[in-house]
Amino acid sequence: MNMFKPTKAKTVAEYIAAVPADRKETILQLHNFIRKTVPKLKSHFAYNMLGYGSFSYKNYKKELITCPTVALANQKNYVSLYVCSIDAGQYVAEKYKKELGKVSVGKSCIRFKKIEDVNLPALKKVLLAAAKNPGLIK
Repeated sequence: MNMFKPTKAKTVAEYIAAVPADRKETILQLHNFIRKTVPKLKSHFAYNMLGYGSFSYKNYKKELITCPTVALANQKNYVSLYVCSIDAGQYVAEKYKKELGKVSVGKSCIRFKKIEDVNLPALKKVLLAAAKNPGLIK
């Protein structure tokens, strides 16, 4: 089962254009916030999401794949921000969970309804950590 609803988008601009009106502002604000906070993580379209930066990772099949360091996705019931970064054996998103605001955090995923629910200074710390130390727990 694919948890990401496929879009016809093939680029960052097409993805943003396809976001429903009620979420477009949140996605645009976050897209710009990520680009401003961690400009070295270049934006791209990846796995039907907006990706920022990338790293190589050996998946469960022992295949070497390229994962986005940070990914932003518009889901049916919320916005998801995937942060593939580890600090001292812990996912960075989980490390800052209590500071991030009115969000739900699971391993590397931060979920919320609107940008006002997110503590942006804490999210900035998470993004900076991700740019420094991308990866997943194996």
